[in-house]
Amino acid sequence: MSTFEQTEQQHALTAPLRTTRPGSGGEHLVQQRMGTAERADRFYAEQVLDRLNPRMREFVARQEMFFLATADGHGECDNTFRAGPPGFVHVLDDTTLAYPEYRGNGVHASLGNIEENPHVGVLMVDFLRDRIGLHVNGRAGIVADEDMRRAHSGLTVDPVPGRRALVWVVITVEEAYIHCAKHIPHLQRVPARGSGRSWGTDDAKRKGGDFFGAAADAPERGPFLPPPRASAATWRAEAERVLARAARRDSGADAEAAGARTQDAPDAGAPDFSGWFSRTGSA
Repeated sequence: MSTFEQTEQQHALTAPLRTTRPGSGGEHLVQQRMGTAERADRFYAEQVLDRLNPRMREFVARQEMFFLATADGHGECDNTFRAGPPGFVHVLDDTTLAYPEYRGNGVHASLGNIEENPHVGVLMVDFLRDRIGLHVNGRAGIVADEDMRRAHSGLTVDPVPGRRALVWVVITVEEAYIHCAKHIPHLQRVPARGSGRSWGTDDAKRKGGDFFGAAADAPERGPFLPPPRASAATWRAEAERVLARAARRDSGADAEAAGARTQDAPDAGAPDFSGWFSRTGSA
């Protein structure tokens, strides 16, 4: 037995066993059908991590854009694009990413999906320098801007007028792996034209106008039917859920701020905030 083989055998005996094979049952089934299970296992073993290693963290910290995949509670999918200045995706630690959600068209498809289903898929592609990509799959949660800045004091305020974080999406990393360079085009930067981007604008023309001609025939599609009204029981259950979440958050904040309150002058007579809904009183 060669020295290399002895080293490999020793490593196999000492390395921790990985009991969960990455990927879904569906992809494993297709691998068997297509005869690629061995190749897939080699990729899983060599490239799929459950956290971001140092080179991945450096890669994320300089990206200016990424693609985000989400799905609602029924599995209906949405894919979108996010962009910002280099570093707008923050690496909080080797298993946590965060990025700001800016003002958009008001639909909030991605945030709505995350409310129902926290599973997200992020694809970052460097078209300009390294011509390589990084997949990050995990679970996401939505955090208010003030809460995020309270927990992470190092976050900078975006200097671009009109571009402010409404909320943050915090992603707990479950999988991180390479997207190979084979089919990634190599692009080049070009000089900016015009006065630059109009962040936060509601001007339809500056946002791109009716580029695909969808709005032109909107009258032919007719108005939306009104959505079904939620029952009183459903509305009450949702209100209770919001109140419970606010109470949990306030109880944690109270303990943290107790020391500071003893040093500052108290706001005499000010009642504690208990949410926008009241459990008692007349409707």
